[in-house]
Amino acid sequence: MSADVDGKLAIDHISDDNIPTTNDPGHGASHSKLEPPAMVAAMSQEQRIEAENKLRRKIDTRLLPMIILMYIMNYLDRNNIAAVRLAGLQDELQLSSTQYQTIISILFVGYILMQIPSNLFLNKTGRPAIYLPTCMIIWGIISGATGACQNFGGLVACRFFLGFIEAAYFPGCLFYLSSWYTRKELGFRTAVLYSGSLVSGAFGGLVTAGITSNMNGTKGLRAWRWVFIIEGVITVIIAFTAFFILPNFPRTTPWLTEEERQLAVYRLQEDVGEDDWTSSASQSFFHGLKLALLDIKTWVLTVLLLSIVSSASVTNFFPTVVKTLGYGNVETLLLTAPPYVLAVITTYLNAWHADRTGERFLHISLPLCVGVAAFILAAATHSTAPRYVAMMLMVPGVYTGYVVALAWISNSLPRPAAKRAAALAFINAISNTSSIYASYMYPQPKGKKQPDLTIPLSVDCATAALAIIMAAVMRIILTRLNKKLDRGEHVEGAINGVPGIAQEFGFRFLV
Repeated sequence: MSADVDGKLAIDHISDDNIPTTNDPGHGASHSKLEPPAMVAAMSQEQRIEAENKLRRKIDTRLLPMIILMYIMNYLDRNNIAAVRLAGLQDELQLSSTQYQTIISILFVGYILMQIPSNLFLNKTGRPAIYLPTCMIIWGIISGATGACQNFGGLVACRFFLGFIEAAYFPGCLFYLSSWYTRKELGFRTAVLYSGSLVSGAFGGLVTAGITSNMNGTKGLRAWRWVFIIEGVITVIIAFTAFFILPNFPRTTPWLTEEERQLAVYRLQEDVGEDDWTSSASQSFFHGLKLALLDIKTWVLTVLLLSIVSSASVTNFFPTVVKTLGYGNVETLLLTAPPYVLAVITTYLNAWHADRTGERFLHISLPLCVGVAAFILAAATHSTAPRYVAMMLMVPGVYTGYVVALAWISNSLPRPAAKRAAALAFINAISNTSSIYASYMYPQPKGKKQPDLTIPLSVDCATAALAIIMAAVMRIILTRLNKKLDRGEHVEGAINGVPGIAQEFGFRFLV
């Protein structure tokens, strides 16, 4: 890695002598031994461990707290529509149950359409620290403007464009994390990111309850309008702060030292055996998408994530589900918090253990088994205590394994970077299509305190069971590919395997 005369790092060019690329056209990767860059090669084992720990702490400190905060607002701005239903929105605008469900589902139309183009654009530019906060400012403005809506049409327009812009964030962050962390570090960091949505679910109801109780009628506005206005303003403020904190990619982050940059780039290369993001010019919009769509693993993971997200659709209407316990609106909003708090704890512990062991299948399927049992219990009983126990378990059941499944995408489709970016966006986009039809499974007829949730809970149970089956299929596929690598056979996308020579060490898929 070179430096100019002013001491500034020349980050657009990495010397081939320092960080080799892998461009063997015969097998998609070079099979020569990886050579560390000069500064990494000069480190002893102890120095390397210390330097890597220091680098990881530095990135964790700059990256993780900010993306959690950003995702809390992303999720809050998207899902506060469910909480404000209890704060007077449906009554003031005289929305039918079907119209309200349409307002919820239309967001996901825009959300799905934009994910793949957004992730490919992010990969092309290599500037997530600029792109993601910019998108956040726009969706914060749209969210705040929702508080000025006077009719069904205005709400539909705001919700569509909110989803369109918010689509950049979550798949973008998944790709963002995979560009900084190794495969065995990614599960826990994905859980840290996703904890933003769980924290939002836990405290979003509390925030709405506070605004509903104290601001209804302030300045002549109903409480639900203040929910959108206040949360939109907070979103914009956080986005401006993010410009000064977030890193870009290892090669495009100016505040890393030369040693840190070489180490950040090389440890990702060493983890998989192939270089990751190198420059904007090396990224293709459509080649990465083509590679992703031609890989059977993409489709198995798509059905897996679609099934999990479909089973998690219960959380889009969680206040409505909790309302069936028969409590008042404020009490209902308060009772939505504990299941999400439990989900944060179980998600962290499960993802941490998944990274420690390198195991993926059991860490996805076992929580889903708990989710299946919770859905059955909730559908089978109308007693308050067991029904709330089921609600406490269904949120951790679907989300605890979900974050490990998200990490499994990057683990199983690691290179090239454009393929990983496209796969993450494609799988996340398709998985969110379930939110369109799921919006119509949770009716709330006017004048009926306890809608019958047997059918939606049964559907959620079935899709959770399907997710377990697809996780088993994915495990079988990856196990077979690893056996081929053990025999020295070529496997597309698996680096470090020398054809015809079985290797004890080298790249293996995490199963």
